[in-house]
Amino acid sequence: MTRTAQKLSLASLAALVVGSMVGAGIFSLPRTFGDATGPFGAIVAWCIAGAGIFTLAHVFRVLAERKSDLDAGVYAYANAGFGDYAGFLSVLGYWLVGCIADVSYWVLIKATLGAFFPIFGDGNTIAAVLVSSVALWGFHFMILRGIKEAAAINTVVTVAKIVPILIFIVILLGAFETDLFRSNFWGGADMPEASLFEQIRATMLVTVFVFIGVEGASVYSRYASKRSDVGVATTLGFVVVLGLMVLVTLLPYGALERPEIAAMRQPSMASVLESIVGPWGSVFVSAGLIVSVLGAYLAWSLICVEVLFCAAKNGDMPSVLARENSNNVPAAALWLSNGVIQLFLISTLFSEDAFRLLVNLTSAMVLIPYLLVAAYGFLVAKRGETYNIRPKEQFRDLTLAGAATVYTAFMIYAGGLKFLLLSAILYALGTALFFYARREQKKPLFSPREWLVFIAVVAGCLVGIYGLVTGSITI
Repeated sequence: MTRTAQKLSLASLAALVVGSMVGAGIFSLPRTFGDATGPFGAIVAWCIAGAGIFTLAHVFRVLAERKSDLDAGVYAYANAGFGDYAGFLSVLGYWLVGCIADVSYWVLIKATLGAFFPIFGDGNTIAAVLVSSVALWGFHFMILRGIKEAAAINTVVTVAKIVPILIFIVILLGAFETDLFRSNFWGGADMPEASLFEQIRATMLVTVFVFIGVEGASVYSRYASKRSDVGVATTLGFVVVLGLMVLVTLLPYGALERPEIAAMRQPSMASVLESIVGPWGSVFVSAGLIVSVLGAYLAWSLICVEVLFCAAKNGDMPSVLARENSNNVPAAALWLSNGVIQLFLISTLFSEDAFRLLVNLTSAMVLIPYLLVAAYGFLVAKRGETYNIRPKEQFRDLTLAGAATVYTAFMIYAGGLKFLLLSAILYALGTALFFYARREQKKPLFSPREWLVFIAVVAGCLVGIYGLVTGSITI
């Protein structure tokens, strides 16, 4: 198979973006927001999240067009802007985000099936892990057959999973009661008092989680039929997903009292629909969830492999990860990714609330790579690099990149220290791959500035381990 045969159309790139974002998160939104806030707080939270992610999506779009020589998106931009070790931390973090997100998908699928088959429990029983493992390796061998074939399947799955979400929205619109929405608007009755800031902060990590994947087209930029399609696919995917997220969050407030929504079992979209149309609603949404999550899993599997492959080609990961099979699939990267996913799957047996832990950890870890991308976009615009072409766009791009940097930094703060320290543990352990790659190429390990970064990562790791040992940090 040649590289030409592997080229992806605008539709396929847009499907990768939508498929990456629309996964487990959207099906948990009603209860997550209902437990935290009312419609007013939800609207404010989505305005913040939507504006923040829009600025980040714009940075990805600008960099895809103005830095067209940089492939693999998140990793490539961090490397170009801040050096080899920052680039490595970005690719390591982003790769682990994909691995952890994929584990969360398997947990949620089995938790959904657990409502009908108790043997699966909340998705972290031995039976759930065994069935998930079989499915994991089934996808593994499908992807080995070729990237384009897997992307084509992802396009079909993306369309299939949007349909039940749209039907949910239509039914909720039909059941919408303005008076009920008004009574819930400022928070509703019989709910704990909390400041607006605390209400919004409680939703911040989940808003990050549901938008992870907005850079999907950028990661696969080397496969795009036209480079300009990368930016269009990113913006198109963002707009579609934001609309779906807002409607799925707000419409339940017009059909049910907020305490009812807050007490629902996850996936709460299924519980909401069941309360309106009867038991078939739960079955219908549960089936849609399984299709949706499998599609997101496939999209993230492709992204994980591509990020590792490009880092290895650039020398920031061991060279073995750049090896491809006869179908031009980075097979070694795929084996490593799925091996790590398998280990994380086994670890869920020891977690009381595996899905929530995985969602929060995924969201916290992705913010570091996002922050580096936003900061690099800001530097490119500030220095005027490539702005000899369309110079009038420089101020706009500088402003939006600056806003994206502030947004991602705020989200790191909002996520809390616990998950930042847990992330540091994984970053420190993963640095062993960087050591191996540098030794392989006979390059100096760190520059003086990179030593400071490494020391900070190790310090965070040690504090995180101490917290786990003493019980001040729980999982």
